[in-house]
Amino acid sequence: MRAVIQRVSRAEVRVDNASIGKISVGLLIFLAVAHEDTEAELNWILEKICQLRIFPNEAGKFDLSLMDIGGEALLVSQFTLYGDCRKGRRPDFTKAAPPEKANALYEKGILWLKNRGIRAASGQFAAMMEVELVNDGPVTIILDSPMANSLP
Repeated sequence: MRAVIQRVSRAEVRVDNASIGKISVGLLIFLAVAHEDTEAELNWILEKICQLRIFPNEAGKFDLSLMDIGGEALLVSQFTLYGDCRKGRRPDFTKAAPPEKANALYEKGILWLKNRGIRAASGQFAAMMEVELVNDGPVTIILDSPMANSLP
């Protein structure tokens, strides 16, 4: 599993010009699911994301997590994070999980966040989305789950 995490002061996702998910201070999480991923991988990556100390304390140092600040999360499925561009000129997406598996884990991810008391919004799986954000910092982190590091 792979995630690109952006610390935001606000973020919104739209489908067909209609807002379907919106947050204020928190994290925008782009999430990609690989063939080998399981619910254990999902739990690991979301727990790690929610506990990452990437928000500033009073001294301006990275010291606080999403949970510490009571921040919000916007989860957006993005299989293109597994686009392999090392060969040729067209990305190869063969590492990305098939839509049925990816959507099931993505939906579980939204519930996981909400069950932890995080105000969570989401994109729409497999839709053409417009994502607007104000990156705070800017702070952008790329995170691979342990299984992702073993992919060829």
